[in-house]
Amino acid sequence: MQLLNKNIAIIGLGYVGLPLAVEFGKKYNVIGFDIDEFRINDLKKGIDKTKETVKSDIESSKYLKFSSQVTDLSNSNIFIVTVPTPINQFKSPDLGPLLNASKMLGTVLKKDDIVIYESTVYPGCTEEECVPVLEKSSGLVFNKDFYCGYSPERINPGDKINTLTKIQKVTSGSTKEISIIVDELYKSIIQAGTHLAPSIKVAEASKAIENAQRDVNISFVNELALIFDRIGIDTQDVLDAAGTKWNFLKYKPGLVGGHCIGVDPYYLAHKAESLGYYPQVILSGRRVNDNMGMFVANKVVKLMIQKGITIKGANVLVMGVTFKENCPDIRNSKVVDIVNELNQFDLKVDVFDPHVDEIQVMHEYNIKIVKELKQYDAVVLAVSHNEFLTLDFQSLKKSNSSVIYDIKSVLDRSQITSRL
Repeated sequence: MQLLNKNIAIIGLGYVGLPLAVEFGKKYNVIGFDIDEFRINDLKKGIDKTKETVKSDIESSKYLKFSSQVTDLSNSNIFIVTVPTPINQFKSPDLGPLLNASKMLGTVLKKDDIVIYESTVYPGCTEEECVPVLEKSSGLVFNKDFYCGYSPERINPGDKINTLTKIQKVTSGSTKEISIIVDELYKSIIQAGTHLAPSIKVAEASKAIENAQRDVNISFVNELALIFDRIGIDTQDVLDAAGTKWNFLKYKPGLVGGHCIGVDPYYLAHKAESLGYYPQVILSGRRVNDNMGMFVANKVVKLMIQKGITIKGANVLVMGVTFKENCPDIRNSKVVDIVNELNQFDLKVDVFDPHVDEIQVMHEYNIKIVKELKQYDAVVLAVSHNEFLTLDFQSLKKSNSSVIYDIKSVLDRSQITSRL
């Protein structure tokens, strides 16, 4: 099989899909598709609220067009799916967006078309869950009439150095011939090259363990932080000392949220449990990391009590609500856990973040973003945005007893009360 003309449709134009559409649109005819009409209208004007691209990036992609109309996908022969794969309230995979996208694609799928998934899933999901939906919706037969590929996204939101084209890409296909076509397609835009996995399941698993590994490593140092807090020694001092050995892994404690690290381990655990194996290390790491927001909030309250501050009605400032620095991404932010826990103590909590969409934060978390700062009984540096690193934190203190707590361990020791 040979695709003489590559007409590509990118399904989902978020943090992953838009940069992909922009790069492919420099070489191929691309339809950037999203069901959010407001998003499409913004992109047509060169406005990207995720801040992953700027207007000049979009304008440089001369073969890229945007649409929210399914009928505009009918001329495409390669479909790349980049929709979210979150977890539900029970911490189980929520495949709704993925399966809905597959059902929609089935209505425009033609003979010899290829559907490539980039959304993070558990091993086996593409062939066991998505393919049957494609077959049912299209009336076509998998690996006879249409084909699939999987190439896990590796976008790092807010990172302007390790961008899409500079990160090696894992690729795979449902047949040997298709895997080569998929690999060559990505090679044409990825400067760092590609790694062709032997199967779709291997590619899916590689993505799942990337983030599970990082999650477990961070959970270890988070647990150390809990232990060292009880001992009364500074975690960063311990890590600095241990880090003098050449093979010590220099992870730091912190909040683990976002669209990948805080979610993907549950996908891997879900698959394991469906096969009768109940993972111990993966889920224990998740439990530790999921409780860090509560630990931070309680630690701040204890420090305030030690300073003689009356808790009820005291003013607290939480600086940053995104899941990481210098980006507007609030998905699965664990800063929200800190805010919710502090509210349980009848504290008056202000949240400040210059990077976020205030309406989105209110809609997602019912948190109001303040625009002006005052003086506070406690200040929590939750996210190390560049704007915060040069701020005079002493000017935010209501009194000499005010607490400054540094979750990120980036402020001068002399300026803070304690840190994680």
